[in-house]
Amino acid sequence: MVWAHSVSRHLVNWKSLQHAIYSFKPFDMFGCWSRSATVVSGKGPEVQCYAEPEDPNDPLLREWIKPDRLNPIAVADKDMNRTAFRDPTTASKDFMTWVRAKHPIHSKSETGMWECPDFYSVSVKGSVVGNHQVKHVLKNSLDDARFEYYTLGTYLEGKDRYVADKRLIDGWAGIQAIPRTVWLDSRGRQLVQWPIEELNRLRAEEVKMKNQKLEKGGYVEVKGITAAQADVEVTFTFSSLDKAETYDPKPVKAGDLCQRKGSNLQGGVGPFGLLTLASQNLEEFTPVFFRIFRGSNKYVVLLCSNARSHLYKPSFAGFVHVDLATDMKLSIRSLIDHSVVEILEPEGRQTFCLGFIHNLQ
Repeated sequence: MVWAHSVSRHLVNWKSLQHAIYSFKPFDMFGCWSRSATVVSGKGPEVQCYAEPEDPNDPLLREWIKPDRLNPIAVADKDMNRTAFRDPTTASKDFMTWVRAKHPIHSKSETGMWECPDFYSVSVKGSVVGNHQVKHVLKNSLDDARFEYYTLGTYLEGKDRYVADKRLIDGWAGIQAIPRTVWLDSRGRQLVQWPIEELNRLRAEEVKMKNQKLEKGGYVEVKGITAAQADVEVTFTFSSLDKAETYDPKPVKAGDLCQRKGSNLQGGVGPFGLLTLASQNLEEFTPVFFRIFRGSNKYVVLLCSNARSHLYKPSFAGFVHVDLATDMKLSIRSLIDHSVVEILEPEGRQTFCLGFIHNLQ
């Protein structure tokens, strides 16, 4: 396992270079795993094993070396699970000397190994520096749950502690396919994510469809999209929501509700949405769809994607916060890139990324 190396001037078009970091020392003989990289003036990126550019003046930083005198810079203690000791992030005075803290900044039992954790500050708008409306995000992939989660909370610098807000949010699902801008919503309670503006440079031929009526259980083919990549924006409107199913007020996770209802079980209003990566005869597809339920005082909207029951692919879902009583329409943006489908509801509060391999005909 090696560190591949790609460069970009605007995070949209990328050029692959030769592998930057690979195993050839005794201390990394089992591979170069995932990690973080931090550019420090006069120094190079750092992880558990330290690597630095052979030529710091090379703007593409193509050649890397790992000095024997410095490596390894962090070794798992005897009381630690050495197979789960990875993915350090930036918390060092000189990026070469690391000291184990007296206590974890945050922990949770019965979650397994934390894969690819990240911890950073985020604000409602503008720069984080000097902004009093700052929250901290702790994001990680829980090995036992097989999902990615994040919490918002407060970092207590004096105690070196992270105090999470009350709830765990399962609204993060991404594989670093399309770069996103991340900020806090106006209430300071949830992350908002949206693709960077530079992505619009890739838009070329436009295919438009207007005033298409969807019959219950029917399909409307979008013709004219021949590429394996597409940026899709669609808006659904409704003449009535009188047939919406009654929403069970008992606490339920969006993913569980999505798994139970699926994309084939017809409801009062829904499912309706997109069949992405669809084969000509619809034997293969990745569905992304809405369902609308009638709650006690408002409509409940579920955004969901799941596969056929005999395939292993978890359901990804989230509840969309929208007032359908005043504006009876729902929008969705879908970024399709070969086997990857990214889904974003219009306000960016619910986003998820799907990786799926189809044998398209």
